[in-house]
Amino acid sequence: GSIDSALEATRRGAIDFLEKPVDIERVLLTIRNSLKIASVDSMTRSIEQRHGMVGNSHPLQALIEQIHRAAPTRATVLISGPTGAGKELAAKAIHELSRRADKPFVRLNCGAIPENLVESELFGHERGAFTGADKKHEGRFERANGGTLFLDEIGEMPLPVQVRLLRVMQEGEFERVGGKQTLKINVRVIAASNRDLQKEVAE
Repeated sequence: GSIDSALEATRRGAIDFLEKPVDIERVLLTIRNSLKIASVDSMTRSIEQRHGMVGNSHPLQALIEQIHRAAPTRATVLISGPTGAGKELAAKAIHELSRRADKPFVRLNCGAIPENLVESELFGHERGAFTGADKKHEGRFERANGGTLFLDEIGEMPLPVQVRLLRVMQEGEFERVGGKQTLKINVRVIAASNRDLQKEVAE
């Protein structure tokens, strides 16, 4: 158990160095830690190769673990962070690691659409529903059916539309703007915002 031996082992890639006589609890702890490191390394390589998220910082490792935990579930996900942080990359990774990977991944930037058109973009509209609606329009929810709808900058969504969005997420049904037929859909929603939504709700 010399220092030289420990340094040489570490230089060659050893995760830990145990001295004889070996304590079984220490062995088990080392094995658990080794498996965790190997799992994180594997997840990191997968994320880097498939989704372009590159780095080995602790925050990125934590994010990758969260992505792998969230992906196989049916949970709605909110991704927060500053503009340019890679929120859409994270959303795409969650979709592609989920059971919906072979279904559509549809995006909508809520801050880039005029307020009076957000409802139509989300839920679609019937011909004649409003001035300029000269034909039926399929909304993003319909296009994402079976897959994932990514709502970027959801904090910019007008409040009346948020009420309709809540119904779709709870009931899985909606009507197009100007329509009477209730449409059933199965869509997972992933949202993103660069604002502190919890703070805004509290205020």
